Amino acid sequence: MRAFEASGRALADADRNVLELAPADHSKPVGRPHVEPAQLSKELIQLADGIAVDLHQRAGEGPWYSYETVETAWQILKGYLLPAMIGRELADVAALETLFAPIRGHHMAKACLEMAFTAALAERARKPLAKFLGGVRDRVETGVSIGIQATTDELLEHIAARLAEGYRRIKVKIEPGWDVQAIGAIRERYPEITLMADANSAYDLDDAAHLAQLDPFRLLMLEQPLAAGDLVDHAALQQQLRTPICLDESIESARDARQALQLGACQVINIKPGRVGGFAESRRIHDIAANGGVPVWCGGMLETGIGRACNVALATLPNFRLPGDISASDRYWAEDIVDPPFVLQKGGTIAVPTRWGLGVRVKVELVDRLTVRREMVR
Repeated sequence: MRAFEASGRALADADRNVLELAPADHSKPVGRPHVEPAQLSKELIQLADGIAVDLHQRAGEGPWYSYETVETAWQILKGYLLPAMIGRELADVAALETLFAPIRGHHMAKACLEMAFTAALAERARKPLAKFLGGVRDRVETGVSIGIQATTDELLEHIAARLAEGYRRIKVKIEPGWDVQAIGAIRERYPEITLMADANSAYDLDDAAHLAQLDPFRLLMLEQPLAAGDLVDHAALQQQLRTPICLDESIESARDARQALQLGACQVINIKPGRVGGFAESRRIHDIAANGGVPVWCGGMLETGIGRACNVALATLPNFRLPGDISASDRYWAEDIVDPPFVLQKGGTIAVPTRWGLGVRVKVELVDRLTVRREMVR
């Protein structure tokens, strides 16, 4: 049963819609606030003939970053999204968004299909994904994120290693008890590096005076200091800080971005395409921010090379004016599932793929070897 055409062939087919769950036992342990180092789990959606994207998820397969988990996404994809596509001809992304609109939320599940469809459309148009999206760069600036460490010395060692690798921006996680002193130690050792802090909603508005102690350290931004989803308190906090606030989990849609700018809740926006439902909504957020004079950057969610290719393409849009969390493949993966892997280039950049479509080849044999669950959707 035909679904829709892309790249000159059926992208989704009743006999070939497959869900594959691949454990990332080829991953490297990563430390970050509130989560112990753990293996990562990625849900890989394969839509015929090697067109695939991975579903961005956090460690532990639990609802730590959002309500979506590997299991919820599996059920939404299997029970609602993929069946809705079967038998339909979809001319463009707008048609796919309309099809998915009655299903509330579940942005990550929707994003993996929307982004696969977009990549397939790019291939059909004989364009690299970045150019298809309207990108203007052949390289993207990249930064790196460093989790909370046991000691300040260990933190400084990690930073030294990442700087030696060539990363141009350092992001460090902070939380109460690991903030002003840690940032101060970094600034004392590295007074001129581009430095930012990510609080992962670890504070509340009563901590405003404490967070103001970060102002002298000239941070590029303070990311998501208050509760996920909040705009009002962030606006009040921004009035009390010189450090620009960046919103991450509070921005799940273009509407959120518009309201955040109207309230003065942030001066920077982190766009993660999985968090907002795909490329189309990412572009709308990008445009709203650009019109408001607010820069954006592309966040990372420990993607495999498939998701990383999508992030790199998105980050070529003109208002992505700050280095993103788009690190090299070997930052998190002993072996990536795409060829070629993403590598850090001279000057702390990553090259934008120039092949049509996604721009990289999925290592189907590696994915097959790692797959632990497979289910046909008819």
